[in-house]
Amino acid sequence: MRIRELLKKEGIALGVKVDSKDAAIDYLIDLHVKSGNITDKAEFKKGILAREESGSTGVGEGIAIPHSKNAAVKQPGLAAMTVPDGVDYDSLDGQPANLFFMIAAPEKGADVHLEVLSRLSMLLMDENFRAELLAAKNADQFLDICSKYEMEKFADELGEATEDKKENAPEKTGYRVLAVTACPTGIAHTFMAAEALEKKGNEMGITIKVETNGSGGVKNRLTAKEIEECDGIIVAADKNVETARFDGKPVLFTKVADGIHKPEELINKVIDGKVSVHHESGKKAEEESAGGVGSQIYKHLMSGVSHMLPFVIGGGIMIALAFLIDTICGYGSTGGSNFGTCTPLSAFFKYVGDLSMGLMVPVLAGYIAYSIADRPGLAVGFTGGLLASSGNAAIAKYIWAGASLSPFQNFISKFGFVGEGSGNTVSGFLGGILAGFLAGYIVLLLKKMCSKFPQSLEGIKPTLIYPLVGIFLVGVLMVFIFNPLIGLVNTGLSNMLTSLADKNLLALLGLILGAMMAIDMGGPINKAAYVFGSGMLSTAADLVSAGASQSDAAVQACYISMAAVMIGGMVPPMGIALACKLFPKKFTKAERGSAVSNFVMGCSFITEGAIPFAAADPLHVIPCTLVGAGVAGALSAAFKCTLMAPHGGIFVFATVGHPLFYILSWVIGSVVTCLLLGLIKKNVAEE
Repeated sequence: MRIRELLKKEGIALGVKVDSKDAAIDYLIDLHVKSGNITDKAEFKKGILAREESGSTGVGEGIAIPHSKNAAVKQPGLAAMTVPDGVDYDSLDGQPANLFFMIAAPEKGADVHLEVLSRLSMLLMDENFRAELLAAKNADQFLDICSKYEMEKFADELGEATEDKKENAPEKTGYRVLAVTACPTGIAHTFMAAEALEKKGNEMGITIKVETNGSGGVKNRLTAKEIEECDGIIVAADKNVETARFDGKPVLFTKVADGIHKPEELINKVIDGKVSVHHESGKKAEEESAGGVGSQIYKHLMSGVSHMLPFVIGGGIMIALAFLIDTICGYGSTGGSNFGTCTPLSAFFKYVGDLSMGLMVPVLAGYIAYSIADRPGLAVGFTGGLLASSGNAAIAKYIWAGASLSPFQNFISKFGFVGEGSGNTVSGFLGGILAGFLAGYIVLLLKKMCSKFPQSLEGIKPTLIYPLVGIFLVGVLMVFIFNPLIGLVNTGLSNMLTSLADKNLLALLGLILGAMMAIDMGGPINKAAYVFGSGMLSTAADLVSAGASQSDAAVQACYISMAAVMIGGMVPPMGIALACKLFPKKFTKAERGSAVSNFVMGCSFITEGAIPFAAADPLHVIPCTLVGAGVAGALSAAFKCTLMAPHGGIFVFATVGHPLFYILSWVIGSVVTCLLLGLIKKNVAEE
């Protein structure tokens, strides 16, 4: 089977104008309909979009190869389209796409057509082939170009090589570099990476062989002799491939996109001996070392963030609905500290939402540890995350409080627990990240220490040794070291804020309170600011009870502080939501998809909506949210905006003094965050 057998004249459109990625997809699907390849447009498009969700098929160099293996396909086929002006297709290199091939593959049945699709993917790496296709005047010429290049490159495979070519073909006796390529669907990226590596190896004079793990199975499989004799192996894969055969050899693990766009860099790393030796029995982190320590830390972090995100979105919106219900029921200005639970229905939404949000940090830590140490890391990571989100228990609840204790027991009671009024030890999402990495590497250390145990003890390692020792160690570290340290930080911050309030430096106080709300989004610094703000409401109530009027400067200062706190917490999700819309290339597809939920959470004073973004790229996101929230807090205080409710976002704006200036401050702070993100955050390459 050849390309011409899958690509019909009815499926080719030249010189098309489309204004969006979705429009390009619809146009190509219509070409498949004209060719008689699919039975259900909606179902086929669903499959195409699902593939795009896992990573853009705009592979760069102006090429896009959307594809789906789909029940709506009645016969394998291709649709091709040229777009001379180009269209934004979320391509990996950030450039417009102008040459499209959409692949329709049947969900079941023979996979002979996959050979053709793999050949097409390889041909598209040839810039001359692409240039001729873009210059084609009609469908017949387009098809002739495809046939010409296919025959030139794959004559042997197609059974039409000349005797002269067969006789003069060089005999390959060994390879300096081996490679394996694989992508989740195994249709396009797998073969494009293979072609790019082979082409660059030939240009460099380096003998290279590439094994492809495509939908049709493994092709060009590496032999034991080739593995033994090579200098090293490149594994450019976005899915698991067989790696036990590479034990003891230098192996460079990377993503399939790097195989397409960085073949020379990958080959040089292997040739120059800059690749570590792979040990299959070693750490999972070694097996997957795709680009060094930094990229591994990022990968583990992303594992936690991706699992945490549904808890943040689901729980956050449930809490927002609780606020909305109470506002509709007339409690927006009278609910006070009970706002969100003033009715049975709102209390239900708030209760469920709080539970979901409460799981956020444990899930983050658990799946960071899982990424590092596999399943044994989960229990240890979850426990570390719970300690980070809950802090140390209050000592007053235990019956031995105040009892005569031995020196060792007294040490535990003083440093392992928190007495009343001694400060907050909740470390929030930053503590959860720390706990996740601690848990993962503790379990890896335990695995290494237990590797020499007799076979008879193999069964108790994952069920007894790893969880028991791991939970004990992460508990000691969090309870006796990191949580108490956070308590000291909180005490210092609280004293500083009180001093500023006493000196009536309200604009500076608003700046600091707003910024503190955006540093760790629910962590110790955020909580210190919030506790200070809500505490100021209590101070205002005491002043009023003692005879002061609502207009007294001291009372107003308390309400101004709370207003700065809430607006500072509303800026990060709102600023990020705006940035997702205005600067989409700075965010992944999943992040862009959560923009609406961040808008809702920003309006509802749920700062935690920004956590997945901050956790994914803290060095760029946190400074932007901090500055924007600080600006909003300073403006709110300068405008003397006041707030008499401890939370609720827009649902308690009825209690805000100078509400128009308050909204203006919020908008300005959010825009500042948005613009800073657009300025300093790097473009994200979708995989």
